[in-house]
Amino acid sequence: MSQKKPHGVPNFRPVTISMLFEALRRGWADLRSAPGYAVLFASFYVAFGWLLATVTIMTGQSYWLVFAAVGFPLIGPFAAVGLYEVSRRLEHHLPLEAREIFAAVALQRRRQLPSICVIILMVFLFWFFLAHMIFALFMGLSTMTNVSSSYEVLNSAEGISMLALGSVVGGAFALLLYMITVVSLPLLLDREVDFVTAMIASFQLVLNNLVPMLFWAAMIAAMTFLAMLPGFLGLFVVLPLLGYATWHLYRLICSD
Repeated sequence: MSQKKPHGVPNFRPVTISMLFEALRRGWADLRSAPGYAVLFASFYVAFGWLLATVTIMTGQSYWLVFAAVGFPLIGPFAAVGLYEVSRRLEHHLPLEAREIFAAVALQRRRQLPSICVIILMVFLFWFFLAHMIFALFMGLSTMTNVSSSYEVLNSAEGISMLALGSVVGGAFALLLYMITVVSLPLLLDREVDFVTAMIASFQLVLNNLVPMLFWAAMIAAMTFLAMLPGFLGLFVVLPLLGYATWHLYRLICSD
């Protein structure tokens, strides 16, 4: 039996650093309570990463990474919602029945989540377009077959300038995606609200709590990067931990 969801954006409390660590603590508790679902939903990310890495290495062509720009924005939010649903059920002491959890995820296809997936996809693709433009501007006249065999070109003045500018632009896009999704995704699961309102609410929350929310973004980036080093295996723990923690952070800052 479906639960009627409240309408509109809730009032948000100011975010504190202690809330972030409390969200991680609760996320870890959920991970220990539902490790099977954690591995299941994280496997979508890990398997996709393995597939792209394998194909890229076998073909020697980095253009396969374009599929990451299409795949992750379309698959990732649904996997994240699955983790949020598990945490929501644990929070309300509801049974973790697979049929109901997957039904809750499937229900998002008819709500606002596909729209926000399209927005994320458009941002990804625009970043890929700009990345190719930056590469062409700095490296268009360089002899270069692929990155793995042309480290000396990247170490040139043009290569270093390209990497520096690309990192700044890429960081700006990553920050934008973070700002519009950090709260909007759990908000769409929890309440009846349109995706534009959810993204605006998420963006404003980050602006109003810039220091703690940037600290949260840095924690996410650092934990994800370290988890990717051992062949993506660490993502089996880090991704569900962050997914569960994101739900609890959203709940901690909701004042109604």
